[in-house]
Amino acid sequence: MRFPRFRLLVLLAALSLLGACSFRPTTTLYRLDGGDPAIPERNGMAVLLGPVTLADYLRQDTLLVQRHEDGSLSTARNARWAGDLKADIDQLLLRQLAWRLDSHRLVPEPGAPGFKPDVQVQLNITRLDSGPKQPAVLEAQWRLLDRQGRLRESRLIRLEESHQNSSADQVRAQSVVLQRLAEQLAAAIQPLAKQQTSAPAPEPRKTARAAAPKVEKKPPQVPDIPIVSPTRDVEVFRF
Repeated sequence: MRFPRFRLLVLLAALSLLGACSFRPTTTLYRLDGGDPAIPERNGMAVLLGPVTLADYLRQDTLLVQRHEDGSLSTARNARWAGDLKADIDQLLLRQLAWRLDSHRLVPEPGAPGFKPDVQVQLNITRLDSGPKQPAVLEAQWRLLDRQGRLRESRLIRLEESHQNSSADQVRAQSVVLQRLAEQLAAAIQPLAKQQTSAPAPEPRKTARAAAPKVEKKPPQVPDIPIVSPTRDVEVFRF
């Protein structure tokens, strides 16, 4: 009778395991919405995007971070990012900037061999989160460098977007603030594009040097040689 009991125990264990799995909540995967940017039509200015850095709490794992009213953070139980969050942010910004600047010449950091950017965008995202009762908030700082590596602009920015509390709408709101970030970045880059494409100012003409006064050449002086005059009253003797 031992074998029937053993089989019964195995069957009960299998049924309990299947029951536990059936009640386990499913996890939903999300990706950022990059909007519907148009494909650029020309080779505009060359832009190097990066490095783009994220705050440490955004690089821990792929879980969707939730912010609460007291400022504490937690992770959503049933919501995850479908992939690497930083890679999604890079692609969203790259496509948005290419569309708004109308240029194919946008390359993510570290760039490509021989690629010489007109502008480099350095971006540090210090906050990107939301919560059931907290709006989506983006806090970041960007730095724009010109072709010579000189700092042309540095700006701190904070953007907010409300949502309907669900995880799906929170992801939508976070996508919106990132798209607005790309819009403001493009507006800051465009004046630099005009400076890069403008013709260089003509060099001032060199003033001609004042002509030296002409010095009249004097004829060579003839040395004063005494002239021998014929002598008079000279007697000539002949032999």
